Amino acid sequence: MYPELFHIPFLHTYGVLVALAFLAGVWMSTRLARRAGIDPEAVTNLGIYCLLAAMVGAKLMMLAVDADARRDIFSWSTLQAGGIFYGGLLGALAVAWWYMRKTGLELLATADVFAPALALGHAIGRLGCFSAGCCWGLYCDRPWAVTFRDPVAHDITGVPLGVPLHPTQLYESLAEFLIFAILYRQIRKPHGRGAIIGLYLMLYGAARFVVEFYRYHEQGNLWGSALDTSQAISLALFALGASRFLLFRRAAA
Repeated sequence: MYPELFHIPFLHTYGVLVALAFLAGVWMSTRLARRAGIDPEAVTNLGIYCLLAAMVGAKLMMLAVDADARRDIFSWSTLQAGGIFYGGLLGALAVAWWYMRKTGLELLATADVFAPALALGHAIGRLGCFSAGCCWGLYCDRPWAVTFRDPVAHDITGVPLGVPLHPTQLYESLAEFLIFAILYRQIRKPHGRGAIIGLYLMLYGAARFVVEFYRYHEQGNLWGSALDTSQAISLALFALGASRFLLFRRAAA
């Protein structure tokens, strides 16, 4: 698509959109925190810590599941790669738990205000993936297939050129925008603490599980099974989210 802005080298569309995604997420979480009576400055600081943890976690999971990345760990393509979202999510959750315990932020209430912000930021970030060509899909013969033709996209991400593919980045982005809308609507209603983050884990786990069937995976599936790593994590998050959502929704009833 458009991996570089205005043909300026190193000004990649992916980086710009990821930055916008972070700013949008912080703005939304701060706004929701203020409405929930949570210290907005502490929430902003938490967002910064989570961003740094997510960058490290995404890279570490990429190295764990991708043998090519491990072999070329210091190559320019590996350094530019965004990594795997679930690694970033797990890293951010770990740091969030530590920071909230340290600062006294209430765990579930804070997680609830972050859930819509995470969905919004991720939706914008996936548009960055689409612009760069990363996280591409399998061959597609449907009318909505996309074909990447920019050599820069291939050089950066390895996406095949001239082949119609499932726009899996857009599938996930649209799903995340829908999840954001649902979460934003729900958080404005009476709810038990933990219900919103539970709903997010449930909805995103389900969406990601389905999208993975249309996505190209060079590293293969988890332990030779029928599921890839992201789908296994999706099932676990769906189960956790469903149990939390039902429990805390019932508590609010």
